[in-house]
Amino acid sequence: MKAGQRRDFGLWPLDLFGYCHRMALVRILVDGYSLLHSWPELAPGTPRHSARAREDLVQILTRYHDATGKPITIFFDGSGAPPNVPKNESSSAVEVLFSQAGQTADDMIERAAHRFRDYGEVLVVTNDRDERDTVIGFGGSAASCENFIRMIGDALAELRDELKNYNRAERNRFNRSR
Repeated sequence: MKAGQRRDFGLWPLDLFGYCHRMALVRILVDGYSLLHSWPELAPGTPRHSARAREDLVQILTRYHDATGKPITIFFDGSGAPPNVPKNESSSAVEVLFSQAGQTADDMIERAAHRFRDYGEVLVVTNDRDERDTVIGFGGSAASCENFIRMIGDALAELRDELKNYNRAERNRFNRSR
């Protein structure tokens, strides 16, 4: 490996000397079905390609956005689905996109990662090693689904702790003012 070349170490790419080339994270791009297949605890007993599983994923990623403030786009393969079943959805927190016939979610993720690179760091979440390598190859960062699930758990636990501490402080302040 040559100096300046990047490697995938789970979350942030490092060069040969271990330096992290991280910029401001502008967006997290998620391969929706890859994440759903890696997360059986989410929507247990529900088929991974079902509307319910997708809705549960959007809900938890919205909570993750609320905890971190990081914008998220979830990409799903949409070809072969009945007409009008998958639809693109957007909110201020999470954007949901479905591929059209002739393209894959991977194609859309790689294109979006390439287009965002001039604006800051992009994190792609997928277990597709080739997709991660492609994204890292043009300067993006990649995380496995398992690492990202841990990141979500950590962020939500931190938010719960912050809320608990805030509520305790407010309760104490209220009791002192009485």
